[in-house]
Amino acid sequence: MASHRPGCDMAGLTFWEQAGMNCTCTHVPAVFPGNGVQTTNGAVPAFPTYVPGNGEHSLSPLPGLFYDVAGMLDGGLPDPPAPVVGTRTDGHALFYAGQVNLVFGDPESGKTFLCLAACAEALSRGRRVLVIDLDHNGPSATIDRLLMLGAQESALADSSRFLYVEPEDAPHLMAVITAAIAWGPALALIDSVGELLPVFGFSSNSPDDFTLVNSRVLKPLAVAGAAVLGIDHLAKGTESRTSGPTGTAAKKRAVGGVSVRITLKDAFTPGRGGAAAITIHKDRHGGLRQHCPPPDGGEAYAGTFLLKAEDDGTTMWCITAPELGDRAPAGVAEADIDALDLLDPPPASVRDVKARLNWRTDRASAVLREWRTRVPHTELGERGTLDLSVPQEAVCPACSRLQERYDPSWVCAEHREAS
Repeated sequence: MASHRPGCDMAGLTFWEQAGMNCTCTHVPAVFPGNGVQTTNGAVPAFPTYVPGNGEHSLSPLPGLFYDVAGMLDGGLPDPPAPVVGTRTDGHALFYAGQVNLVFGDPESGKTFLCLAACAEALSRGRRVLVIDLDHNGPSATIDRLLMLGAQESALADSSRFLYVEPEDAPHLMAVITAAIAWGPALALIDSVGELLPVFGFSSNSPDDFTLVNSRVLKPLAVAGAAVLGIDHLAKGTESRTSGPTGTAAKKRAVGGVSVRITLKDAFTPGRGGAAAITIHKDRHGGLRQHCPPPDGGEAYAGTFLLKAEDDGTTMWCITAPELGDRAPAGVAEADIDALDLLDPPPASVRDVKARLNWRTDRASAVLREWRTRVPHTELGERGTLDLSVPQEAVCPACSRLQERYDPSWVCAEHREAS
């Protein structure tokens, strides 16, 4: 039982009682500077030599409760963490060990290929890899992709190096996490983060629910030393897509490593391959960003994931380092492209799109820019093309369903100003 000196009336007594310690503070007078009370003659009594909370208390902090800052400083400040998983062609990597990392993008954009390539890389270096398949891709499809990406059969068949699981429910998943922490993976792939909350019966849009699931599943794996790779989907709305993956914004706060956006460049086709751009949505420690060109008004370009099928049937992959001036594709929603296709007459400018579809400027600009790159440029007079049968001096292209992008000087003053 804790005991206190006679007359001790400090507010901190509850702490000492809970800690099971004896009070060693001196008696504090009823009036002292700072409590808003003066003596009857207006004099302020002297502040006592020390009281709990003024930084001079004789007790040391309870052992084990607080970080040992002195010990850290004695050894010198550690270097900031650097990514070690998913190595680019220049030797720098994408993902951090001991942190939660997030990979998000549209369906079939290459995000799963990129993460499984990182798994194959880790296995080739003798590291342990855990795959938690919440999307139920199936063991056959997952193993087949890992083999295609260069993982060795001997490594995949060795339960001391590779583990795969499709959790059936929340208790099964929690048992997997407990066993995995004891097993000690170097890389833990969660495919996908969007299925974590439904497994527990939680709301995908609740920040509190996600924070709770993160503390149960993702964070324990990271604290155990694993590079946690979470795959997630991109929101469908153009405005919300800039914010990142679907669901609650708490996902971004949970990322202690890097969050990267995957945007399709060339469709991934069996027997041919494909390509996807990688841009940085968040890099808490800056270890990846410092090896990327400065962004030009958007997300920093972190590299390109390339998958190529060779003539002999093998598949090669790499993550190329970015070059100055690299920019990711627009990555706009296909539904928005379709909406512009249906406009008659075709859209003439960003202002035109905003007025007719009631979109914000950033959405209208991004979609119109991407739509224009897809419009065929022939001599057949198709939508969005030059019709050479029309005398050029006789009509404004914007008014005759022609795009000013092919000859801006040919647009009438009204449409030139609007664009």
